[in-house]
Amino acid sequence: MNKSETNNTKPIHKRDLTRDPFCHESQNTSPIANVLIVDNDQESTRLILEILARKGIRGIVVSDKKTVIDFLDKNSYDLVFSVTQTDQPEGGFKLVREIKANSPEMPVIMIGDAQKQKAQNQQQLLDMAVKAVNAGCTGFLIKPLDCEKIENLLDTFLPNHHISTADCAHQGAKPLFTIVGKSAKLVQTINLAQKIAPTSAPVLIGGESGTGKELISFFIHHHSKRSQMPYIRVNCAALTDSLLESELFGHEKGAFTGAYTDRKGRFEMAHGGTLLLDEITETPIKFQAKLLRVLEQQDFERVGGNESIRVDVRIISTTNKDLLQEVAEGRFRQDLYYRLSGVRLIVPPLRQHNEDLPDLVWHFVNLYTRQVQRHITKIDPTMMDIFAKYHWPGNIRQLRNVVLTSLILGTGSTLSLADVSWLFDELQPLQQENNLSVCNGSKPVSDLAGLPLVQVERRAILDTLTSTSGNQTKAAKILGISDRTLREKIRRYHQEGVLQLA
Repeated sequence: MNKSETNNTKPIHKRDLTRDPFCHESQNTSPIANVLIVDNDQESTRLILEILARKGIRGIVVSDKKTVIDFLDKNSYDLVFSVTQTDQPEGGFKLVREIKANSPEMPVIMIGDAQKQKAQNQQQLLDMAVKAVNAGCTGFLIKPLDCEKIENLLDTFLPNHHISTADCAHQGAKPLFTIVGKSAKLVQTINLAQKIAPTSAPVLIGGESGTGKELISFFIHHHSKRSQMPYIRVNCAALTDSLLESELFGHEKGAFTGAYTDRKGRFEMAHGGTLLLDEITETPIKFQAKLLRVLEQQDFERVGGNESIRVDVRIISTTNKDLLQEVAEGRFRQDLYYRLSGVRLIVPPLRQHNEDLPDLVWHFVNLYTRQVQRHITKIDPTMMDIFAKYHWPGNIRQLRNVVLTSLILGTGSTLSLADVSWLFDELQPLQQENNLSVCNGSKPVSDLAGLPLVQVERRAILDTLTSTSGNQTKAAKILGISDRTLREKIRRYHQEGVLQLA
């Protein structure tokens, strides 16, 4: 899964949002790339557009150099072809410098147009090519254009290896999100999210770090009736206790030192749309009480203000922790948990849908190849075998970094781990998995192997209580937990019928 980066404080207003015609559920395809062509010559632009169309790449032509920067600001492009007259090159070099100043990593291919001159000056073309490279261009072509050279450049900078996508969307030429994969687990999650989306019910998204919880949140907003309204994200883990209230509810001028002007909070900014409370478990208990009141009444006062502000906001929360466990141990309010979990959705870890690994690897190759200027045509089967056996504790985020490292440090057209030997050690299966069989069979090393952690914890607590003859204080000390935590767990086991209290 992948999502384009969004600023934490900037709302995303989605006007003219469309699902990309190349993105269809469970079909084998790749998100489309975008190329900007700066030229007013119909013959050369037609040739480039034909090549782009054959490769499934969208091409946009701009004839006026003065509007190029505006196009780049408003849309997302992956490569620029810029035609420059060899007898008047300064305008072309000025444009390249402006593009690089705004987008340093943008590949720019300069095309020297010497056809209007009676004779081509080879030294002039050579000097122009050197100057183009020094200005930051990643390639230099000369008219009349050579189709093979253009195709080689596109294969290097804009690989378009086919991948399966569950869903993707664009805003004009700007990609909004891409959900990569076709596994049953992933499709089940997407279908559930799509069923939830049209409602205004609060959603609690759980799952391990790196699984794509924020992406699923944006997917729900995109498919909701609020999709034309703002989508605001708050990273609760990144804000201090003192900043949370001001960030969410805003503040009045003079409310505290440094409050020089009135400021809207995220709730106001998200009015009519969706507010994502990312890693909600990182909020302190004291603040949770204030948050609960706002969620219940949908009104609040800014810090230092008296005016009641009403909002209509859909809340989506994410967490990488077991919220019920957090509630049981007193770190999260039970009433807030029930308010946030109108609908619960769990994003599966990568190890539970590793059949999506090939698509994800090719997706990251498509995404990052232009940075390393390396044309990848094949993935080493040995590497994919290692990936399939690995447990991926960092999930898709970890896979992305492994692929990027392999792209940067490797060589040749085959993506492998051959040049990154230290990754072999990091990507080995868990030692416990290697020792599950002994001598003549597959008998587990321990009868706890394969049990869910909840059952392992329950067994440890009940066995300890038995060994202490029911002395809870002594049992809590042995287990390294508080008396209160142990009492909560005993109460829960009693309700579940697995423990009879005297």
